[in-house]
Amino acid sequence: MTLQASLFARRGVRWFFRSCSLRFSQAVEGTMLRNFQKVLCVAEKNDAAKGIADILSNSRMRRREGLSKFNKIYEYQCHMLGQNVAVVMTSVSGHLLAHDFKMPFKKWHSCNPLLLFDAEIEKYCPENYVDIKRTLEREIQHCQALVIWTDCDREGENIGFEIIDVCKAVKPSLQVFRARFSEITPRAIRSACENLAQPDQNVSDAVDVRQELDLRIGASFTRFQTLRLQKIFPDVLAEQLISYGSCQFPTLGFVVERFKAIQAFVPETFYKIKVTHDYEGGTVDFNWKRNRLFNHTACLILYQICMEDPLATVVEVGSRPKSKWRPLPLDTVELEKLASRKAENKCKKTMRIAEKLYTQGYISYPRTETNIFPKDINLPSLVQLQDPDPHWGAFAQRILDQGGPTPRNGTKSDQAHPPIHPTKYTDSLQGNEQRLYEFVVRHFLACCSQDAKGAGKRRWEIEIANERFVAHGAHDLGQKTTWKSTPYEKWSDKVIPVYEKGSRFQPTTVEMIDGETSPPQLLTEADLISLMEKHGIGQ
Repeated sequence: MTLQASLFARRGVRWFFRSCSLRFSQAVEGTMLRNFQKVLCVAEKNDAAKGIADILSNSRMRRREGLSKFNKIYEYQCHMLGQNVAVVMTSVSGHLLAHDFKMPFKKWHSCNPLLLFDAEIEKYCPENYVDIKRTLEREIQHCQALVIWTDCDREGENIGFEIIDVCKAVKPSLQVFRARFSEITPRAIRSACENLAQPDQNVSDAVDVRQELDLRIGASFTRFQTLRLQKIFPDVLAEQLISYGSCQFPTLGFVVERFKAIQAFVPETFYKIKVTHDYEGGTVDFNWKRNRLFNHTACLILYQICMEDPLATVVEVGSRPKSKWRPLPLDTVELEKLASRKAENKCKKTMRIAEKLYTQGYISYPRTETNIFPKDINLPSLVQLQDPDPHWGAFAQRILDQGGPTPRNGTKSDQAHPPIHPTKYTDSLQGNEQRLYEFVVRHFLACCSQDAKGAGKRRWEIEIANERFVAHGAHDLGQKTTWKSTPYEKWSDKVIPVYEKGSRFQPTTVEMIDGETSPPQLLTEADLISLMEKHGIGQ
């Protein structure tokens, strides 16, 4: 046999076996899928279960009560796992199981706190979640497959495995699938249903490790310092718990450090020269180019020299366009910081509202580290959704008319979820939900817009007896047609008259004033979040 004929024969044999193998796997898969007649789907919250069921059933689901009054059951039929199946959709309420020490280590005086680092830990179902657990155990008995629809982050993956453990305790051979999605919209949910994957054990294990470390470290240090300090200060701390947490302790350190800086601050008197010039439309303030001096005599001498000949000469005139970059797409940390500063919402409250908006299908998943829009996201259609709104609809249309969305992307991506953005338009929200939804929408439109453009910023520098003073402002503000038209950003330019270079004028006032240096401000919630992000706390 020739070499060519031999190679041909070998390729033919390989092709034959590959073909047989492929047909066999397809036959097995077809048999497996035909065995699925009823599927249990479990979401992380009842609102999410309701929204997902509504989409997959085309609003033809039937609702019935579960053993937990807060977690309903939705039944419908849909195409899943390659065939038409009957679906039972229900939910948990976050984590179904919790970690704790086994007896006798649960008791505070049972052992030296140091032993808690080696004490045996168990997973158990808290009493208030037992009805949810019993619902899963009852429903899985009649189902041939389980599909996890929890949030697609680390916690969601861990919650998914808690559900799997409960269901597999009833049916050990149960087949399990994972739906992955970032928003509860028809496109995202149907795509997740058509591309079911396997749950990720490694991600879930990482959460288990973190929970175990938090329990061991928190419990041991809390018991140690509480028992120790109660002995030293029995009258003050007899009934007090001195808790310790791996995140709360370093964060408390930032607060204490700033408080100590404020307490230790000693104000210092400074002196400066201020020049004003009245004109028909108001008053222009010229600031001393030296800013301030801490020596009273030195400042007084310079002031007296100025007063000998207070005529001002314009020595420099400059201008530059005023602009500001459009914001980066919104990730979780920025949402918490900006909502705290601009929408005046506390971070915990912000995330609670954001998660509700997400489960109702109004915004994308709010727990994300990504500030880069993926290439396959349809930004023009998302902008177009906001066109009907009477407050920001015209701005959305202007973005489309001026070349479409041009987001300024950041550098972070968790490879799981896109930045936070609106997924559909609504004008039916009220109160805090409406305010946070509006903030997300306006921020999204802002980052899809052009950089903010304004009038040229003008600078005038005058000289009095060799001392320089500077004023900033704008002669003509013009029209602001970019993202700074949102209510969260303000133009602060002050319109002042034009001063020609070389011109001279008599100031209205030239005075020497004093003041005191100020201590640093107490940390705000947004400041704390920034410091935690900077130092990697809570990540």
